[in-house]
Amino acid sequence: MKFIIPFLVAALPVAAFAQSQSGQAPGAPGVALPKTTEVMVLLTPKQAVTRQQIMAVMPSEIRETMKLYLDGKIRQWYSRGDGKGVIFLIDAKTQDEARAVMETLPLSKGQLVDHEYIPVGPLMPLLGLLGPGAQQ
Repeated sequence: MKFIIPFLVAALPVAAFAQSQSGQAPGAPGVALPKTTEVMVLLTPKQAVTRQQIMAVMPSEIRETMKLYLDGKIRQWYSRGDGKGVIFLIDAKTQDEARAVMETLPLSKGQLVDHEYIPVGPLMPLLGLLGPGAQQ
């Protein structure tokens, strides 16, 4: 088991390169695209919003975020390492589903934050490691 991680780290660039050299653009027939399993949301304060405005809403924001987590709608959340906001992983299959979840939060309702929505899914270049016939 301790050898599988170094193997995957070494093989992923090769598998990704092989997939990119197939001559097919992303989304073209024959290219395995990931099924969206979650939507990553990057949340940052709007340009003109002050720290005081954000902090005034934080008690209710925290309560509502915890409710969404306990309901299974927010799977994970993190502080950004650059201090510019937070990252949520939302249990959603589309950006619209994730947007509907995020719009329930007080910071969003108060139009104090911007959101960037990024659908994510399984790492498809791993199919290249499984060999012929593994492509779905």
